[in-house]
Amino acid sequence: MAAPNFRTLDLNLLRVFDEVLAERSLTRAARNLSLTQPAVSNAIQRLRDALGDELVQRSGQGIEPTPRAMALWPAVREALRQLQASLAPSNFDPLSADNTFVLAMADATAAMLVPGLVDILEDEAPGISLRVVPLTTRDPRRLLDDETADLAVGFFPAVLADLTARAQVGKAVPFEHQRLYDSEYVCVMRRDHPLAGGTLTLNQFCAARHLLVSFSGRPYGFIDESLALLKRERRVVLTVNQFFTAGRVVANSNLLTVLPRHFVEATGIAEQLVHRELPFEVAAVHVAALWHRRTDLQSHHQWLRQAVVRAAEQAFAL
Repeated sequence: MAAPNFRTLDLNLLRVFDEVLAERSLTRAARNLSLTQPAVSNAIQRLRDALGDELVQRSGQGIEPTPRAMALWPAVREALRQLQASLAPSNFDPLSADNTFVLAMADATAAMLVPGLVDILEDEAPGISLRVVPLTTRDPRRLLDDETADLAVGFFPAVLADLTARAQVGKAVPFEHQRLYDSEYVCVMRRDHPLAGGTLTLNQFCAARHLLVSFSGRPYGFIDESLALLKRERRVVLTVNQFFTAGRVVANSNLLTVLPRHFVEATGIAEQLVHRELPFEVAAVHVAALWHRRTDLQSHHQWLRQAVVRAAEQAFAL
């Protein structure tokens, strides 16, 4: 396939291409671009001629992109977003702004950060709204890529390791991150649990019945991975998808669970619970904010990230 002549390529065609692939419909793309459908069809045909690929094909009531189009689309979208960010006004004023931001985080994280964020909104940005949605995955990159969320906050060790590895070999890294605070996991049980009276041993931990906080519902997590390295295992008899639920359940049962140490106080029932050090090594918890690089230079997103950092500092008195 011959490379197109970039000097003569009409860059407006790329904007049409981006909208068509986003909508999977020439009609909806035309409406969004305030163009006629024949104009959109003509633009796609001109881009086909330039790139030597069909780009899109009819499928049912819509269209389907070719493999070449799908490979090209992320780079085109990123370039358009960077250009838009560079041209956008940078004088974001939170006092008069009326933006709505979507943050994805688990309930344990929200319990620590949201009170501080509310203070910031009330004092500095009364017109801004926040939507906090449940974080249901340890890899939120798709949420950020398709703009379901503006910012994800949580413990993402595999994601950050992958981003670091990509950067080290010179691959494109479309996401940025910033560490907010560190914590550690502890074993939590009701105050009058038979194991609450002394140091928890590995044999006791493995023999007990466990509740696991699992976003996916899978009864296996990083605690089980750590045990597997010791050729040990535990019995998970219940999974829930919220840390608050876990705290309530163990307060009224003989189940053990593993929670972030800082979250025990935030449960509201800390007086009913005790926590013990885990009897084996587990990596520290590094809670980070993760975002797409297309928002890196946008002043309203910069304000949001700074507000989250300040909320973390307030929560942990850093």
